[in-house]
Amino acid sequence: MTSGVVSPGDWAPEFVLSDQYGRVMHSSVLIAQRPLLVVFFPFAFSGICTGELRELRDERERFDHPGVHFVAISCDPMYALRAWDDAEGFFFPLLSDFWPHGEVARRYGVFDDQDGAARRGTFLIGQDGKIFWSLMEDRGTARDFSGVDAAVAALAS
Repeated sequence: MTSGVVSPGDWAPEFVLSDQYGRVMHSSVLIAQRPLLVVFFPFAFSGICTGELRELRDERERFDHPGVHFVAISCDPMYALRAWDDAEGFFFPLLSDFWPHGEVARRYGVFDDQDGAARRGTFLIGQDGKIFWSLMEDRGTARDFSGVDAAVAALAS
């Protein structure tokens, strides 16, 4: 990694990235609408990442509802993310941090220079633009998303 991981209370680095359909998404616009859950993942089509994103897809009402919006970010090219979405039917924003390679992941402190990919970082950003809650897992460990529910409830109160 090139820098420290952002933590609760830190300002969330802003980003502008394209999704799997080529739509440009601005974090500041998303955060202005509602809190934002940002899920970094290493690689499209990999086993653990597929399992995690299937959970996000299958339990979408937990993660994308009036209280919170979510995006998933990897360093894969947009076209790889589109092919993965076509195969899996995620239909939520898969954002490409491909070029400059891993710039957003670096700013969040989750870029792994050795692998050239994002680590499994999860960040809940409040509408004030600050990190409210975060979770980090090693590349080989699937995330337990159960903490998201409590974090969203705490943010809403």
